[in-house]
Amino acid sequence: MIDLHTHSKSSDGSLSPAALMNLASRQGLTAIALTDHDTIAGLDEAGKEAEKLGLRFIPGVEINVTWEPGEFHLLGLGIHCPSPGFLEALTELVSFREARNQEIIERMRKADIAVGYEDMASFSGGCFIGRPHFAALLINRGIVKNQEQAFRRYLGKGRPFYVPKAGLEFSRAVSIIRNSGGITVLAHPMSLYAAWGRLPDLVKDFRDQGLDGIEAWHPTAKVHTCKRLEALGKSLGLFITAGSDFHGESRPDRKLGVTAGGQKIDDSLLEAIPNLIITK
Repeated sequence: MIDLHTHSKSSDGSLSPAALMNLASRQGLTAIALTDHDTIAGLDEAGKEAEKLGLRFIPGVEINVTWEPGEFHLLGLGIHCPSPGFLEALTELVSFREARNQEIIERMRKADIAVGYEDMASFSGGCFIGRPHFAALLINRGIVKNQEQAFRRYLGKGRPFYVPKAGLEFSRAVSIIRNSGGITVLAHPMSLYAAWGRLPDLVKDFRDQGLDGIEAWHPTAKVHTCKRLEALGKSLGLFITAGSDFHGESRPDRKLGVTAGGQKIDDSLLEAIPNLIITK
């Protein structure tokens, strides 16, 4: 059992990178990728812990790409030698995120919710601040009962506190990942909000611009959808990946090593990606 899409406290997960590796080991995983949003801050800690535990480790990242009307997340798997351009792009993405967080705070204040950046830092543990942490604040203040309600009423797309994420152009995201030794994978393709009639041509265009793989299996998709995505990816000569998109406490329904339909992620997927360098 493996997992090619997970998050730690370095972005919006609830576990430290080391704790995530320990959980993976206890649950019987043999390989795991850490793919935090727009940061590689946790890779060193995770890699060292994975080595101690005998886990095969894939250093990764999940980059936000400019896209409408949905969301476009690009996984970079095998980030062993981050290039100067890669690090520069991540710095830009951090700046974008901070500006977005400030805008969300301003919207909350206008709605008579007293909140400052310091408050949010306490909810995030002093690391990355994202929408799950704003949801946690709303729950703590008694404004909503749970995260689902927080997103449905306030933080989801089209809601009062929603601010779009700024991202990189696709071609630039591909370039910085490849120049850092990684392969590029389209994460949870259904988040693009592209109709099925358009999706094959869209993914083919991405492939022609440097896309290497497609995350056909993701827990938010139905099994029949995943099978359809896998067939599409194979028809275009793309690598097929699967992940849990594990976050920990903020998304307790997602389990390490488990994807759509409660299926365990088999390590045979790694054998089908021969140019993915894994730390052993």
